[in-house]
Amino acid sequence: MAALDRWERRLAFAAHVIPYFVLTVTTVLYSIFTTQLAEQRWITYGVVAFAYAWMAWWVTLHPAWHRRAPHMAVFVGGMVVIYAVLGLTEHWFGAVSYAVYIYASELLRGRWMFFVVALTSGLATLSLFGGYPPPDARPAFWLLLLIFTVVACTLTFVGHVTTEQARLRKVLLEENEGLHAQLLVQAHEAGVHDERHRLAGEIHDTLAQGLTGIITQLSAASAADWEHRVSVAATLARSNLDEARRSVHALRPPALDSAALPEALDEVASGWSTVYGVPVSVTLTGAVRVMHPEIEVALLRTAQEALANVAKHASASRVGLTLSYMEDVVTLDVRDDGVGFDQTSPSSGFGLPAMRHRVHRLSGALFVESEPGSGTAISARVPA
Repeated sequence: MAALDRWERRLAFAAHVIPYFVLTVTTVLYSIFTTQLAEQRWITYGVVAFAYAWMAWWVTLHPAWHRRAPHMAVFVGGMVVIYAVLGLTEHWFGAVSYAVYIYASELLRGRWMFFVVALTSGLATLSLFGGYPPPDARPAFWLLLLIFTVVACTLTFVGHVTTEQARLRKVLLEENEGLHAQLLVQAHEAGVHDERHRLAGEIHDTLAQGLTGIITQLSAASAADWEHRVSVAATLARSNLDEARRSVHALRPPALDSAALPEALDEVASGWSTVYGVPVSVTLTGAVRVMHPEIEVALLRTAQEALANVAKHASASRVGLTLSYMEDVVTLDVRDDGVGFDQTSPSSGFGLPAMRHRVHRLSGALFVESEPGSGTAISARVPA
């Protein structure tokens, strides 16, 4: 979009400068080669000065008038008259027709644009012949007039179509950017919903059950076994505190604030391995590239959730994380050698559904492979 805007600004600048440039060059050539008398020259110079002032007043000093059709009709009509006076007075000013063509194609629309272009072609032909020619030169005059008119109108039509297509492309790009921003907002809102859903599952599966266990232990305490009951309740409390901290920490991954996704995965894996005493290997394949923050957050969250499931259910002795950068997708694989599980058995946990929701929200896919006694493999694939 920025590149398109730059090109449009350059084309607009060129369309603004060319008329002044053409008028200046033709005036210099006129001054060098004209055979007019001094009095005629000063009259011609006066018309040239008026042409500069006319262009500056209507186009340069009042750019807001470009969108006002009546103002531009007056301006282009004045340019046609000025060109007729200069071109029919001295053939060196025939090139000023390029300025009129540019103004007609830029500032007029529809039939009036082609009418002015055709009229200017006729004036250019008259300028070339020094006026309406004698009978013996008229066939050449009419042939050139036809050629000039057809070529000028064709080029004007092509330029007009190209300009309109560029304008439509810009409108479509702006609409696409607006839709993309809207999708990002919706994705953020969906992410908030997913996080609430995940937290609800965490509270149900861990904190609520832990608090229930604490209450049960304390309620059942007696004079004979109160020390044991209190010790068990304290252990449950510490475990639930760890779970609460882990859940709150997962709301926003600070590892991504100061590191790229591969380094953040290393940090998460190292911390998890330190807590649970299970070695974790992190493997990186492909060329690392910067991705949208939503994608990096989703992959990091998936890794955290998968490791949490390993800690709670797998009884694994080792875990492997593989982050693969491919041409149009990025894949995160988490494998463990734990006890596995039967995928056909219903589960009330929130871990896998939360991962699926998070990956599907980015038009990705989550695959789970597991059998009792054969470990578990989770693969998240998202477009990059």
